[in-house]
Amino acid sequence: MSGNTNIDQARHPAADAVAMFFKNKPAIVALFVLVLIIIAGLIGPLLYPIDPFDMVWAPFGLPGEDGFILGTDYLGRDLFAGILHGTRVSLQVGLTAALMTVLIGVTVGALAGYFLGWVEEVLMRITEFFQVLPTLLFSMVIVALFGASLPMITFAIGLVSWPAVARITRAEFLRIRELEYVTASRAAGAKNLKLIFKVILPNALPPIIVQAALMVGSAILFEAGLSFLGLTDPNIVSWGQIIGSNRPYILDASYTVTFPGLAIFITVLCLSLVGDGLNDALNPKLRQR
Repeated sequence: MSGNTNIDQARHPAADAVAMFFKNKPAIVALFVLVLIIIAGLIGPLLYPIDPFDMVWAPFGLPGEDGFILGTDYLGRDLFAGILHGTRVSLQVGLTAALMTVLIGVTVGALAGYFLGWVEEVLMRITEFFQVLPTLLFSMVIVALFGASLPMITFAIGLVSWPAVARITRAEFLRIRELEYVTASRAAGAKNLKLIFKVILPNALPPIIVQAALMVGSAILFEAGLSFLGLTDPNIVSWGQIIGSNRPYILDASYTVTFPGLAIFITVLCLSLVGDGLNDALNPKLRQR
């Protein structure tokens, strides 16, 4: 019995986190669906090789009509092909914008939470400035000024979304920087950069990872919102672009916006459930329950 107890006590925290995550059935189902969505985005266009810009049938073909699974839009383009091709673009926007958000937020939050004093004061005032700006309006201004290309849309989303990550990172740094092992590393002569990136940051990652997972879904919704307002690249298919282009016909052919809307809803819901699962798994207090 004592041997088993010692083995349990010696388990790595990562193993406990993985075990905790796999006990969360909604998170597992959501992760499975996300994997299917990613696979559909990667190989779907190869298995269903129809150009989403080709006018292949009469406008507003009903779902299932003449073999078109989800019907056609106002120009007679295959909706199913558009959603498959848009999967990769929408996920790319979400992941890239989330990565940019995390990089900016972690950098600002880490510097503010570690150095304190005037550094914290300046950085947190900048954070508050971005936080009080109406994010959708600010991103619309950026896209309107510099063009509605996909990189600019991604940049705009990342630029307006980082304050939440910065605040979480700062709070974790303020909590961890005074712990004994950080004090010991500082007394041993560790430089500031080593303390920030090798000592404190690895232990501050769990809530940042959770926030990053949620930011992917937020970025996808953000892109859809900009596309709905017409601020998108018309030459690139995304779920938001499909909704935006078919917006004037929402009452006459609601399925043209319903199907891409469902794709966004399911993806964002799955990301949220995975984020909740990661939060439970990476939270040591919840693992001890």
